[in-house]
Amino acid sequence: MLSAPSRRAALGRLAAFSGVLSAAAWMGQAHAQAPGPAAAPVARRPIFVLNSLDASVSVIDPVTFTETKRIATGKEPHHLYLTPDEKSLLVANALSNSLTFIDPVTAEVQRVLGDIVDPYQLRFSPDMKWFVTAANRLDHVDLYHWLPKEAQPLKLIKRIAAPKTPSHLTIDSRSSVVYVSLQDSSELLAIDLATQAVRWKIASGKLPADVFLSRDDKRLFVGLTGDRFVEVYDVSGAQPKLIQRIATGEGAHAFRARGDGKHLFVSNRVANTISMIDIDAMKVAAELPGPSGPDCMEVLADGKTLLVSSRWARKLSFIDTEARKVLRQVPVGRSPHGVWTLDHAPR
Repeated sequence: MLSAPSRRAALGRLAAFSGVLSAAAWMGQAHAQAPGPAAAPVARRPIFVLNSLDASVSVIDPVTFTETKRIATGKEPHHLYLTPDEKSLLVANALSNSLTFIDPVTAEVQRVLGDIVDPYQLRFSPDMKWFVTAANRLDHVDLYHWLPKEAQPLKLIKRIAAPKTPSHLTIDSRSSVVYVSLQDSSELLAIDLATQAVRWKIASGKLPADVFLSRDDKRLFVGLTGDRFVEVYDVSGAQPKLIQRIATGEGAHAFRARGDGKHLFVSNRVANTISMIDIDAMKVAAELPGPSGPDCMEVLADGKTLLVSSRWARKLSFIDTEARKVLRQVPVGRSPHGVWTLDHAPR
């Protein structure tokens, strides 16, 4: 996420791009039955795209490639996350200090939860006990206990100062450490969940954005939006150590695992490309197009189709990761950011 002045300047640039994809390629295959006729095509769940400057969510039909509805949210929805019971999709409305709960199957609004201060980025811990938000505008990280059976399911446990401009979060598989990028101070922060105390804070490259942790919890990948690199840190010891700088493209920003356990996509916001990183080799394995300011990404369950929010074009881009080409773009709202569907490849 760029700072507010940079966002306003960048939003002045709009570009258009189009591609072609037959809707028939997206239809589910009929299940064979013997005896009797074939079953109906498998229904696909909707794709959700957050329109940050329109305070809304576009709901996309993945078969017809059309926006079927637009859901009003609070101001500046940037990121979204599924609840542990998988019954609600949480949309974080940063400027409205609220969370909008949406049914991930029916796309119906379930409730709006207020008094969640500046929830820019959000994460549940793997043990489902913690809910963490990064207050990008107000320079702090909030640690909540998740109490799903209560009327107020979030209980604030600790607010931790995180200057300047906490951007993205990730949590290790043991639910013990939260890693945070501090965008405008070009730093990384680690928070111990057991003690709710800062473990360490170190300098990083320019304008760190998204952070991704390897499955063994040993390597932290950091996208440098102010540069053209992804930095890799060894975080297995008491203090982190920079071990690699991977050249990807200008404005390296957001991550999405491919789902094969081997590769990681990074969107290069300024270069308008997407790099596929070999996680073990820590080098770029392939380059894909990423039109019009690529930001957040999702990989469909087929493992071959990458969804990308093209922020400057007000579109959702569908990219064939094998042919390395743009298949289609679907118009959405202004400054599309987070993108998500239940029908995704493994995380």
